Amino acid sequence: MMSDSDDDVPTLSAHTLAALQEFYAENLTLQSPSTEPQEQFSVGAIEEDWGLSQFWYSEDTAQRLAEELVREAGDGGRIACVSAPSVYQKLKQGVVTGSEHVSVMVLEYDRRFASYGADFIFYDYNQPLALPPHVQPHSFDVVLADPPYLSHECLSKVAQTVQFLSKGKVLLCTGAVMQSSAKELLDVNVCGFLPQHHRNLSNDFRCYTNYPSALQETETGQRDTSLTQM
Repeated sequence: MMSDSDDDVPTLSAHTLAALQEFYAENLTLQSPSTEPQEQFSVGAIEEDWGLSQFWYSEDTAQRLAEELVREAGDGGRIACVSAPSVYQKLKQGVVTGSEHVSVMVLEYDRRFASYGADFIFYDYNQPLALPPHVQPHSFDVVLADPPYLSHECLSKVAQTVQFLSKGKVLLCTGAVMQSSAKELLDVNVCGFLPQHHRNLSNDFRCYTNYPSALQETETGQRDTSLTQM
């Protein structure tokens, strides 16, 4: 993740990207190494860096989103978490039913997450399609994305990545102020489920899907109509 002002970023060749991926996978380790999955992949094993606009989800939200991804990916499905490492971590803890039957990759600008080995893909939203050669188009059954910034420019670039990766199903987490842009760029609808963060944020946060989902219902089981499309 980078600031919106960092426009002049050099473009790396596919060969260079692949070499970097291999280097980081082999040489970086977790801040607090552990052989226990629940510790190694705990939300917070890698601390938030607010300078990178990192705000981890609460345990309950990470659990709920991980369950949603497993359900929608299906047995043997593939999941991509774009700038949403806390959900990736929850999926790898072994506490979500069915998570052992899916594969998941985390796309992140923060190279500390390269400690997760081959699951890590270096990702800079300013270069939305600068992905390593082994990442094939439309190869993920469901894609979760949480753009680092609440701007149309950031979301439009992340949307390019999502559309490249996804076979169809998209789960987007971003601010309520991005509802109109989210609908325009990814044809997603706002959900009744309200994501929460480990640290309270001042921004009104929402999740969106482009498919029928239980997340589109409120806690009472009724479909949320409190937010209409802008």
